[in-house]
Amino acid sequence: MDGNQRYAKKQKLSHDGAAGGGGRYDAGFWALMVMLLYCQELGVKYITAYAFSIDNFKRKPEEVESLIASMLEKFHLLDILVKRLAVRVHIAGNLELFSNELRASAMELTEATAAYSKSVLTICIAYTSRDEILHAVLESCEQKRIDLEFDNDDDDEIKLMKVEKNMYMAVAPDPDIIIRTGGEDRLSNFLLWPSCWSHLHSMWVL
Repeated sequence: MDGNQRYAKKQKLSHDGAAGGGGRYDAGFWALMVMLLYCQELGVKYITAYAFSIDNFKRKPEEVESLIASMLEKFHLLDILVKRLAVRVHIAGNLELFSNELRASAMELTEATAAYSKSVLTICIAYTSRDEILHAVLESCEQKRIDLEFDNDDDDEIKLMKVEKNMYMAVAPDPDIIIRTGGEDRLSNFLLWPSCWSHLHSMWVL
């Protein structure tokens, strides 16, 4: 999801990071909800949105605070909307980088929708693919260490399947298509591991 600042400029909204950028993040959120409805109509079960990169923490402090406040607000809205649509929500990323309040809100949303199966919406926050791969390798190594320590495994090799199982994105199959808005062509550290056979589509819409 890209183009919030350009959208704000075109609509002559505030884009200084205050008050959610003058509604620019609200517009992006509702665009995602419309996309979710379209996907359900088309029979697309798995939808993944890149909402907040780890690199976003490098922005101005006031903008980061605005983004996080907007996320908390959207989690509460999502809790209402996705239940009506029978959508399971999965939050993917390094949530340890966030406050206790946001982590708790993300966990509540995940648990509240765990029983739904019509669609699966994965929201990537505090996410980069490099961090995801590192996390999966470290988790796999720790699990292997425990298995060897308790003689549950006589093979000291870490298998590919184990690493993939420890990915944040293990909840969803590899994507058939990755759509990048805002006219950019690069993946920007998104789904690098599972995208090797994905169709990539860039569009100018914000």
